[in-house]
Amino acid sequence: MVEIVEVKTRKQLKDFIMFPFKLYKDNPYWVPPLIMDEFNTLNRKKNPAFEYCDAKYWLAYKNGKLVGRIAGIQNHAYVQKWGNKYTRFGWVDFIDDPEVSEALFRTVENYARENGMEAVHGPLGFCDMDHQGLLVEGFDEMGTIITYYHYPYYKEHLERLGYVKDVDWLEHEIIVPESSEIERINKIASRSFEKYGLRMLDLKNKKQIKPYAREVFEIINIAYNDLYGYVTLTDKQIQGYIDMYFSYVNPDYICLIVDKDDRLVGFGVVIPSLSKAVKKNNGRLFPFGFIDILKAIKKNDTLDLYLVAVRPEYKMTGVPAAMLSRCLRNAHKNGVKKAIASPQLEYNHAVQSLWRFFEARPHRRRRCYIKHLNENPELNSDKN
Repeated sequence: MVEIVEVKTRKQLKDFIMFPFKLYKDNPYWVPPLIMDEFNTLNRKKNPAFEYCDAKYWLAYKNGKLVGRIAGIQNHAYVQKWGNKYTRFGWVDFIDDPEVSEALFRTVENYARENGMEAVHGPLGFCDMDHQGLLVEGFDEMGTIITYYHYPYYKEHLERLGYVKDVDWLEHEIIVPESSEIERINKIASRSFEKYGLRMLDLKNKKQIKPYAREVFEIINIAYNDLYGYVTLTDKQIQGYIDMYFSYVNPDYICLIVDKDDRLVGFGVVIPSLSKAVKKNNGRLFPFGFIDILKAIKKNDTLDLYLVAVRPEYKMTGVPAAMLSRCLRNAHKNGVKKAIASPQLEYNHAVQSLWRFFEARPHRRRRCYIKHLNENPELNSDKN
């Protein structure tokens, strides 16, 4: 028999966060999250998303042993914006036991009904900047610190419980091209820059980036507005992400493009891969984890393409390709061999089309599942 226990104490929250560390401890492809970040994200007093979200977390026990976890998130801003009475599930992990997964999802579904919701979908976080999507392809590929790993049996369990695809995200691996190929892309971009009066900032240090930090997130809110489930980031969230992301940046891998009035029209945030450093230290920054992270930032053969966005009116102007070519040119100079793109919606053709300029392959696929609670399977669809 499975016992479900709601997380109410700090000890239980620690158990909730640390469960995947036991479940995946021998898996070579799993990259642990930063434990400090997990505590901050799940803490109601520290995560600004709780201004518009409610959440509950549960642990599953069987024969006295911890065997699973799940979070239920009620994102009121999402419901108001999209008109979908959906509850999110996230932070889901469990052993390969149908009784355990059924008990966890039944708990979230009851939570959704209690809130007057009509469906459950996920895995999703509090907002679009959190980890999202269940891994359904690419189980033998190394993950990144902005994505979760899942065993292949997760997919089988969800589908057995009546969950179906709502949308997929694709992750691409890009081989850093030779300098001659990068120059070809630069020439294409240069013509666009001349036509639209744009220029790329020559960044030497972090101080030059800071004045544009808020404008970066202004563009994110505009460019991502119509993407699946997106909810506008608040001022408090934006400041938190500035503190988080811009502490890791290397000016060689940040691209800012402005118009003739110095207004930011597009940006690319690329960070040297922290996967190996975080895995080596098992998600801990201290006592020595931060040292390995600093080393990874300075010298690395892999980049993670975190954020790329342009103002809608510049989508088809060659700006995105120009940003990538600048970052990859510096990557080539620094001995980087490949870059890993963050998950991109499969129907986001503007981004997917970028990879035609490079030697790239889709190497992981993530899926958002949905289950309508009226138990009529015909209403479960792959459309939002």
